[in-house]
Amino acid sequence: MVTTDALVGDPADEEEMVLNDRTCIVSRETMDADRLVRFVLSPDGNVVPDLKRRLPGRGAHVRCDRAAVEEAVRRKLFARAFRAEVKGPFDLGADLDRLLAKSALGSMGLAKKAGQLVTGSAKVEAAARSGAALLVLHAQDASEDGRRRITAARYAGADGMMENAVPAVAPFSGEEMDLALGGGNVIHAAILSGDAGTAAARRLWALLEYRGESVGADIADPERNAHGEVQR
Repeated sequence: MVTTDALVGDPADEEEMVLNDRTCIVSRETMDADRLVRFVLSPDGNVVPDLKRRLPGRGAHVRCDRAAVEEAVRRKLFARAFRAEVKGPFDLGADLDRLLAKSALGSMGLAKKAGQLVTGSAKVEAAARSGAALLVLHAQDASEDGRRRITAARYAGADGMMENAVPAVAPFSGEEMDLALGGGNVIHAAILSGDAGTAAARRLWALLEYRGESVGADIADPERNAHGEVQR
């Protein structure tokens, strides 16, 4: 329940929210920095996402969730946090979705160059079956038959235990995966362990969390959430 204090706030509390890297300006919850998106105010008065947390100036943080970002815009919480006039953008929720998707796709490309992402049904099945895969990706337009074969490999690699199966997600179209991974009609991919692979997996989880998407029951263990954590 949102209280009057949460809506109006106290100036001292607002200052604390702005300075605390782990406080969401919408929910006023303190959480791990990886679960938040940092924003800064540009010289022309526009709110700018700072995904790498490197831009100068006062920062305001919002939970990595599109509904929360859109609520911050609607309630004019950025203006309160920055103590300045905010001119836009009013479609910040959509802008951030595009940035997170671009970041995830770019990191997938880097993981492939580092040898920590494989494509093609046979290689993905082998990675899932051997336990080498951190994460399996299907194109949104992948066939059900192709998904089923890889799902069987994921569960076989976990000795049939659903809670230990490699997570699988489908956030992108085949065309998007093709562009990010160098073409070749990419429909299935697996991210492997290593620095580049881990970075790619983290960016994908951030995108899924932002979109409010859990791992689908048709492509993965329905008991896992968007972080790959088992829900009991």
